[in-house]
Amino acid sequence: MYIYNSASRKKEEFIPHTEGKVSMYTCGPTVYHYAHIGNLRSYIMEDVLEKYLRFSGYDVKRVMNITDVGHLTSDGDTGDDKMLKGARREHKTVMEIAKFYTDAFFEDCKALNIKMPDVVEPATHCIDEFIRVISSLLEKGYAYEAGGNIYFDTSKLDKYYIFNDFSEEDLEVGVRDGVEADTNKKNKADFVLWFTKSKFDDQELKWESPWGLGYPGWHIECSCISMKHLGEYLDIHCGGIDNQFPHHTNEIAQSEAFLGHPWCRYWFHIHHLNTDSGKMSKSSGEFLTVSLLKEKGYDPLVYRFFCLQSHYRKNLVFTYENLDNAAGAYQKLVSKVAQILDGKGREYDKAKYDELIKGFTNALDSDINTAQAITSIYDVLKSDADNATKYKLTEDIDSVLSIGLIQAAEKAAVSKESAQADIPDEINELVKQRADARKAKDFAKADEIRAKITEMGWIVEETRQGTVIRKA
Repeated sequence: MYIYNSASRKKEEFIPHTEGKVSMYTCGPTVYHYAHIGNLRSYIMEDVLEKYLRFSGYDVKRVMNITDVGHLTSDGDTGDDKMLKGARREHKTVMEIAKFYTDAFFEDCKALNIKMPDVVEPATHCIDEFIRVISSLLEKGYAYEAGGNIYFDTSKLDKYYIFNDFSEEDLEVGVRDGVEADTNKKNKADFVLWFTKSKFDDQELKWESPWGLGYPGWHIECSCISMKHLGEYLDIHCGGIDNQFPHHTNEIAQSEAFLGHPWCRYWFHIHHLNTDSGKMSKSSGEFLTVSLLKEKGYDPLVYRFFCLQSHYRKNLVFTYENLDNAAGAYQKLVSKVAQILDGKGREYDKAKYDELIKGFTNALDSDINTAQAITSIYDVLKSDADNATKYKLTEDIDSVLSIGLIQAAEKAAVSKESAQADIPDEINELVKQRADARKAKDFAKADEIRAKITEMGWIVEETRQGTVIRKA
């Protein structure tokens, strides 16, 4: 398996630190508002990666944080505190906001077939870990106190900028809006580990520390939560590309300064979901959420399918026209799967399975190429394999892609049977006679029967999915 490692800027063979085991960390949401579908693209792609690692036989432990404190719009204590902003907007406490939007996030994940991580840890549960690591960084000379805050000293590093392939636009997104000079810093790139002096005098969440009453900076939480649950060596760290700088850059700086050795082997970054007007955000244009898509009549799994049609390292443009095209393609694929449902539970051809599964594994072994993986499903369905083998292949492939193909096909079949049950016996008998006439190549009689059915207020037509009978 090869994946693109953002730290080395090249595809590398995936070799975990411990054979057979994978430690995986994904940056979680800042729970001050609903996640928009651009945020959720990242979680969909990370979900495919995790499920494919498991499919490939790895024992995976995946950890994700919940940012429920300390996420400012910049590292200079500038802009808005997102949690405080959410609390003021809705006249609730910060913890009430965090609980509500954490639950909402996981409801969206459930709708999109995104697996719950093995460990989900809110930042507010790890204050002792933050203080322990920051204290160690101070002792080792990697941090300093200035103006009441604790800063990481980037000048002590041989190399600070790890991800130097980001675009100017990504850099601007990464440092957020409204960045102002922080006069407490020794160096421009230094960042806050702990705030005791903040412009937010009414900051709701504060804790006692060796440096006074305060709260942690944003970056320290991910390093500490990862090390708490996954140890000193991390195999793969995931997140949106806008997190490369400064968030992930700062994670590497503080983690390796604390540990004294390399920390994370592979960095997996997902590119943006854009609209016609640019990068999707919560503050501009229509606020696109899973709930909004459902209100407009879209199955959330159609959105997942839409995302999988593009490579994770390419920006993806969202329009309703593009989503409609994905919905049409999804329904056609479901219709094809409906034709192999009779293969469920039957013995399949192992040799044929091994031959055809290679199209899928080759796709995901090549830097998680989900578009090619979807193509492998079409290749399976049009192959000369029997339906039992096609069913088994589709079931296993979709255990990773998780676009609900078999479930959707079964639901469609039940709906069709239900519709059939409402058709009068007389019409069903005429349809059977018409089928017999067509089989005997007596097309004149078949047309005559069809005309009679039409006179009785019903329509019969042949489709690629079979004979359809409906009320005129």
